[in-house]
Amino acid sequence: MEKTQNNRAWFMVLPVLVLVAFSAIIPLMTVVNYAFNDTFGNNVFFWVGLEWFEEMLGSDRMWEALMRQLIFSAAILAIEVPLGIAVALSMPKKGLWASICLVLLALPLLIPWNVVGTIWQVFARVDIGLLGNTLAEFGIDFNLGQNAGAAWATVILMDVWHWTSLVVLLAYAGLQSIPEAYYQAARIDQASRWAVFRHVELPKLKGVLLIAVLLRFMDSFMIYTEPFVVTGGGPGSATTFLSIDLVKMALGQFDLGPAAAFSIMYFLVILLVSWAFYTIMVNLDREERTE
Repeated sequence: MEKTQNNRAWFMVLPVLVLVAFSAIIPLMTVVNYAFNDTFGNNVFFWVGLEWFEEMLGSDRMWEALMRQLIFSAAILAIEVPLGIAVALSMPKKGLWASICLVLLALPLLIPWNVVGTIWQVFARVDIGLLGNTLAEFGIDFNLGQNAGAAWATVILMDVWHWTSLVVLLAYAGLQSIPEAYYQAARIDQASRWAVFRHVELPKLKGVLLIAVLLRFMDSFMIYTEPFVVTGGGPGSATTFLSIDLVKMALGQFDLGPAAAFSIMYFLVILLVSWAFYTIMVNLDREERTE
């Protein structure tokens, strides 16, 4: 006698599907509609095909924003990943101090993005900010509204302060999962500290570090609130990243067609990079299981 399959459990996920439809799918379809159509108002559209995509691909403005975005993402990954590993290696493995360190590291992650931007905007001000005023006393020009180097340094420092803790926590969890037998074998072989890191810890951290790089790349590539609050994309367009440029195009200039095409290409780049990292992680996990 065949058992009948009970599919009533699927009704439990219907609220989630409805929520996703209203919060993601329907807005995405609206963006797609604007990307392939033009309108003169009154909700009347006419087909333009790939015109908006061709316009954006030929736009120096988009490529310049993309270059700034890639430089920013590369800079924060080059700083936060090694720094996060170094901090995780220096933390106590157990006990009260380990718990205190974990709590302190988690604090920056709990602060809302707009508050982080406001903190650093005030911190870098020349008149009242601790950083800006101190540097001005030493004759260093650190005016965010006029100095592009100061704006870039502030945005990068702000992101490092805010998100390095995430890398630290992931790396620390990876280090805690390494069996003690590996360290005992290294001590028997009289391996140096660098050798232990190179041949024991780093290989075991590959999967965790890939997750950290993926998360930080996605966050940095979509960053908007913090640099917008701190610099507004300035001075000029020095810190106008892709997200800021997209918002200015859609809401500031009301160029909905080009902005929609821009956002779709933006989404596809993030999706492609995320898929590449996911494929690497799956292959790495498969290799570790076969060893």
